[in-house]
Amino acid sequence: MPNDALMVSVSGIRGRVGGALTPEIIAKYAAGFGAWATRRGSSNRIVVGRDSRVSGPMFHRVVLSALQSVGCTVVDIGLTTTPTCQLAVEHHHAAGGLMISASHNPIEWNALKFIGPTGLFLENAEGVEMRALVESGIPRATWDKLGSIETDDRAVQRHLDRVLSIPYLDIEGIRRRRFRVALDCVHGAGAVIMPALLDRLGCVVTAINLETDGRFPRPPEPVAENLGELERLVLGSEAAIGFAVDPDVDRLALVSDAGKAIGEDFTLALAARLVLRHKRGSVVTNLSTSRIVEDVAQEAGVAVVRSPVGEVNVAVRMRDEGAPIGGEGNGGVILSEVHLGRDAPVGAALILQLLHEENRPLSKIVAGLPRYVIVKDKLDRPAASLDTVYDSLRAAFPGATADSQDGLRLSWADRWVHVRPSGTEPIVRVIAEAPTDLEARELVSKSRVPLDALGA
Repeated sequence: MPNDALMVSVSGIRGRVGGALTPEIIAKYAAGFGAWATRRGSSNRIVVGRDSRVSGPMFHRVVLSALQSVGCTVVDIGLTTTPTCQLAVEHHHAAGGLMISASHNPIEWNALKFIGPTGLFLENAEGVEMRALVESGIPRATWDKLGSIETDDRAVQRHLDRVLSIPYLDIEGIRRRRFRVALDCVHGAGAVIMPALLDRLGCVVTAINLETDGRFPRPPEPVAENLGELERLVLGSEAAIGFAVDPDVDRLALVSDAGKAIGEDFTLALAARLVLRHKRGSVVTNLSTSRIVEDVAQEAGVAVVRSPVGEVNVAVRMRDEGAPIGGEGNGGVILSEVHLGRDAPVGAALILQLLHEENRPLSKIVAGLPRYVIVKDKLDRPAASLDTVYDSLRAAFPGATADSQDGLRLSWADRWVHVRPSGTEPIVRVIAEAPTDLEARELVSKSRVPLDALGA
């Protein structure tokens, strides 16, 4: 698959600006989504938001016009976060929402995320139906039925209020602690909500990269290797914790008081540890998330339910299971009591509550949990089917438990490996976890053999 191909997936569409992603493509899919969503529901309202990417203002104007062209009433919430946009769809009882954001992708990418009327991203069948309308011909409004645009400047405030209404959040207790917090918003949309949240929780904040110009000063994905500046800031400011968010603020990574990025897989595990003290139920996460979540769930006496990768897959499974908490090992925390979407402000509030309840440093909390090593590899996606790769891996690891919901995951008592095509980039991901780095790398290396044989 060429690197400049348009990526069409359960998450929406995304591509490199000026390559696969052009104003014409954005207009086509935005209009198609608007026509499809309003045809299905009782409302003609569509919520639109964008993150801070350089191409965001251009695509924002395109989306507004495209939606007007199919008769939608547009609720424009402007520069915002993905979870804020999802919540705004619920608040306005809209037919759907469009979020202009490429999440963690590099600076040259952008995307459209399609949000359904429940505030969840489109499920696979809905996406197929919507794309069929795009390809078959989009019904346009005549001059006298063009849509209108409304502005909503309260969406972020409502989002904050929703987070702070979590019933087991001891706001006054947290405020009395006056936690020192270091914050890195990577020049993304985090600056519109994270400082305000931390202020309302009484934190003493030292922040970097608050400019909302989309000119990311580092790779925007909040993985440990990208958080060196935040690690130094935590030490220099004597912070109790460091928070890093991605450009659209649905992922949260943590740096401990020791100035060490603890790995984004711990965000969900620690949040789950807190929530399961107050709400009993299963934890839902995807097939590529660390088994540290299973250890935390086992400690609480509840089960872990695995789903395919993709926020909507986790959210739908949470809804079906009645799970109080779930998410993904990339730092995405989903709390049912707020909404069924990954939400970094929710994650930050839960982690501060955990620090308050445990009354000990984050480094000590993490030290008391089992340790695993995750090794993540990726390679260009081959043109050939991956089925032969999966067959070869099953034969190479006959003693493993196989899960084929999403690619192939092979697991043992203390380790696993997951091979799957990415839904957001033209690559194949190979992720393994084991008690040691050597063992995890060995799993990755063995799993790459049939992929390399395909010419990947």
